[in-house]
Amino acid sequence: MIDASSLAVFLGAAVLLTLAPGPDIIFLTATSIAQGRRAGLATAMGLATGSLVHTSAAALGISAILATSAWAFAVVKYAGAAYLAYLAWQAFKHREHFLDLESGGETRGGKSLYIRGFFMNVLNPKVALFFLAFLPQFADPALGPVWRQILFLGLLFALNIVVVFSLVAICAGQVGGWLKRAAGGRAPRFMAYGVSAVFLGLAVRLMAVER
Repeated sequence: MIDASSLAVFLGAAVLLTLAPGPDIIFLTATSIAQGRRAGLATAMGLATGSLVHTSAAALGISAILATSAWAFAVVKYAGAAYLAYLAWQAFKHREHFLDLESGGETRGGKSLYIRGFFMNVLNPKVALFFLAFLPQFADPALGPVWRQILFLGLLFALNIVVVFSLVAICAGQVGGWLKRAAGGRAPRFMAYGVSAVFLGLAVRLMAVER
């Protein structure tokens, strides 16, 4: 079992890294402002689940392929950029009814946003490389199989994401509510343009990422 002092350092670093400006938190904030707290919470859960995929890949050594294969890295990178560009187009296309884009039932809307957050995280090769580099630093071979420790640490990191991103979603949702009231009937278009620009910017940023 990893000792308490190491876990404290790990959790402190995890919180700071989760709060650091990056594609996930920008994506989450934009979604929460535009579509509300519940949309942000569903997105946060999707992002956290995506991190578990990267944790599993790191534990099994799959992420090492992204670190050594330019082809594999490029495939994931361009797939992620294409997905973000698609989301940008969807926001722009439905700009007149953007705030109702996930209407039709809370379950269906929540599921759609959860899946969106999941793929946003999974299709970012830099996140995979981050977990591959970060988690093993806190594993000690003397304490047992490293892959089990990596899975345990990855689960803790995911729980940290849920807590931190949920707080961000709640705060951003409050800001979004104020902006919607201020914008009145123009809110759907303004929100759609803003979110579309954010998603497109993230796509361009991901395209420029190098190993």
